[in-house]
Amino acid sequence: MEDNQGQISATGGPTGWWERLRYKYRVSLMNEDTLAESWHVRISKLGLITILTLMFFLTLIILAILILCTPIRNVLPGYSESIRQQLIEQSVEVDSMRTHMTLQDGYLRVVKQVIAGEVEQDSVQGLDSLQIIMRAQLLEAKNEATEEFLAQYEAKDKDNLQLFDIQQNVPVLTFFKPVNGIVVEPYEPNDGRFGVAIQTQGGEHVVAVLAGTIVYHNYEIDNTYTLVLHHATYISIYRGLGVVLKKTGDTVEAGDVIALTKDATLTEYELWQNDRSVNPQSVIAF
Repeated sequence: MEDNQGQISATGGPTGWWERLRYKYRVSLMNEDTLAESWHVRISKLGLITILTLMFFLTLIILAILILCTPIRNVLPGYSESIRQQLIEQSVEVDSMRTHMTLQDGYLRVVKQVIAGEVEQDSVQGLDSLQIIMRAQLLEAKNEATEEFLAQYEAKDKDNLQLFDIQQNVPVLTFFKPVNGIVVEPYEPNDGRFGVAIQTQGGEHVVAVLAGTIVYHNYEIDNTYTLVLHHATYISIYRGLGVVLKKTGDTVEAGDVIALTKDATLTEYELWQNDRSVNPQSVIAF
């Protein structure tokens, strides 16, 4: 048998799965006393599934709207912490506003007292002339001590100088320290080291130990500079320099900056007199 509900088997039921889904069933409500039909509806399995699915998504949408747009979200786990943080921030703002209003009220009260001439006289006692003189003397003594300290600090490099009497009837020479640092390799002519190696920081000032003339400077293969300075009776040789600030032929005074040290490189200094090497530590206080 075949009707508008699809293919029907001989037993009266649909044959295929699609037909079974679309096959409509009659659902009736009957009066228990009279057995009369009160209400009925015809619905298929497919229709029932569709209605339940729509009701499920509609429920989700309604719940989402309630959570996002109503205070009900505050009772859900995870939202209470954000509410607590908001309450703390609002409490801080209220406290700040209260403090500001208190200060403003005090300011206005003082202004009103000043305008009305009700401000009391300051209770701080003035200093007499003797106290003023004593305080001035104390400040003057502090200023003298400060000036003495600054003079000692400015003369720090001069404390590193050493007088060296070469021979009788020859003026005493004052040698400047070539560079600030620590001597890590002393003078050892027997080992072929005719000077000292000084560990310094990069960019340290290298100065002329005595007045003289730059007679030679050259760029070496190890990416450093060598500089030779001729004095009256001495020759100074500087090795391992990073930057040379003078050129050949320049005349310099004792203590003038002639070069800068190079990072992670030892600065070597040699002192010669009459073609003989001199131990720099014997004439210069490093």
